[in-house]
Amino acid sequence: MSLLATLPTDPLHLFALVDMGSNGIRFSITTLQPPTARIMPTLYQHRAAISLYDAQYTEEGSKVPIPESTITAVVLAFKSFKRTCADFKLPPGNITVLATEATRSAFNSEAFMWRIKDELGWEVKLLPKEEEGRIGAMGVASSLPEVKGLVMDLGGGSTQLSWIVKGGGKNGDGRMIMSKAGAVSLPYGAAAILRRIKEAEKTGDKQSLKEFESEVKKQIKDAYAQLGVPEELEAAAKKKGGFTLFLSGGGFRGWGYILMNRHRVKPYPIPVINGFRVKRKEFMHTEEVKKAAAAALEEDGDEDDIFRVSDRRASQVPAVSFLISALADALPHLKQVRFCQGGVREGYLFSSMDAATRSQHPLVVATKQFAVGQNSDILVKLLQNAIPPGATDHSEDEYKSVFNIDVLTAFANLMYLHAIHPKDLQASAALRSTTSGALASVHGLLHESRIALALLLCARWGGAVPPSDEQFKRDLEELLDSDWVLWWIKYIGAVASLIATVYAAGISDDERDLRTSVKAEWDDNVGNKDRTGLRLVVQMKGDIGIEAFQKDFKRIEKVGKRKRWVGGRDGAGYKVEVRPQTGNHKA
Repeated sequence: MSLLATLPTDPLHLFALVDMGSNGIRFSITTLQPPTARIMPTLYQHRAAISLYDAQYTEEGSKVPIPESTITAVVLAFKSFKRTCADFKLPPGNITVLATEATRSAFNSEAFMWRIKDELGWEVKLLPKEEEGRIGAMGVASSLPEVKGLVMDLGGGSTQLSWIVKGGGKNGDGRMIMSKAGAVSLPYGAAAILRRIKEAEKTGDKQSLKEFESEVKKQIKDAYAQLGVPEELEAAAKKKGGFTLFLSGGGFRGWGYILMNRHRVKPYPIPVINGFRVKRKEFMHTEEVKKAAAAALEEDGDEDDIFRVSDRRASQVPAVSFLISALADALPHLKQVRFCQGGVREGYLFSSMDAATRSQHPLVVATKQFAVGQNSDILVKLLQNAIPPGATDHSEDEYKSVFNIDVLTAFANLMYLHAIHPKDLQASAALRSTTSGALASVHGLLHESRIALALLLCARWGGAVPPSDEQFKRDLEELLDSDWVLWWIKYIGAVASLIATVYAAGISDDERDLRTSVKAEWDDNVGNKDRTGLRLVVQMKGDIGIEAFQKDFKRIEKVGKRKRWVGGRDGAGYKVEVRPQTGNHKA
């Protein structure tokens, strides 16, 4: 079952948006109908490869008005989209056209927008620089459960710098704080920088290029000073070893796709850019990224082609590299970079939501509709009780940070999703669910969440996949922060399998007397001399015989066999003892 098949699509909740950017025009139709509004499911999207920025420059580099041929192409693309809106039965009031830097700075901006109004009947909303930056930052906020750090949105004609603090749902207070200035807009988009670089190269004037570099660095430093970054954000960055920089915009996403292509795990198993994270050192591999982009532009074959990096985007890599080098010198220390899909479209729609909707966790929103039974909260509690309280004797085993309430809730919601498949496919379909299955299209997920959830669901169905999926599974496992996390995933998956055996149809609201409860605890007597062990007490109601669940008990204990520890007998893992009991208990 796909997410799209379950979506509510009342036309009153459908919103069409046209984003007239510098490098292209994006058309989309999104449903904001509850309960899935937070993840902004997209029902239609199309990009017209019309560069309003390039159209305003001659081959000699002189700026001119938007040509008539370009305006005609834009109008034709708009008319096609208007027919699509009619097909979806959108109310006319739910159609919005937004224009940014290329339209804002055009010599014939007013005439261009009037032409659209005259032929389509659509008013063009021209975003001021600061508002464009604010909406871009909101797009980033929509892209992840929590955002705390600096934000940059790179367009073709300009780039916006801002900061944002956004908490989330149960893990935060749902607040969202941004710079009072909105964002500082700088005239350094990918196309704009590339034009300046080419001008300098054409004349051989290296000095002008150095001066341009100094100019960009100074402007970025001044922009940071104008933003008024709060002390709490700077203090948090200092404590954690640097800021997180959240990036959006086509130029940055192209850079991210090249980094994915060059990742230590090859092929990188998650195709979507949103939520992809790299450390500062990887992000700064400018020369390597430029070489990869140059190779992709060669015409002697497709072996060097890079997924989702067009020739145009590859040609702009030197400009993005130029900007990244300036960022490294101009901004305070960066610890890591997070790539985001959210831009003007997502930011505009996200801005229209109330605070309660914006604070919802995308993972929980996306999976709630798949829950079996009406009480997945009890399933979550059972899973939490299977994780022993207190710290382990291994400082690198930070399992509690991975199995947070949101991941466990999503896991509980999806525990029965793949029951419809034959046994041959259950683990495999579960493994693919977050990358090409039910959750593939969900907006707002971290790569870490996609990985953990996919492996949890696979483990819940036994973990055995066909040869065609073995490498994919290993690649996902390689992306986990540690072997300890992988061991806990296998353990929690085995416990979930037991719970699903006890509750074959989930847990209903009227089931006050639980059939089972679990409690995990550390016990040195279960382990050995160099490592403590884990005891899982499983209590069944008096009329439920424990004999029926011996296979599930053995499977849980099997995860704790030393030869099955991740990394071998001296690797990550704990001996597990299951102690079944009988007796009544209340929820």
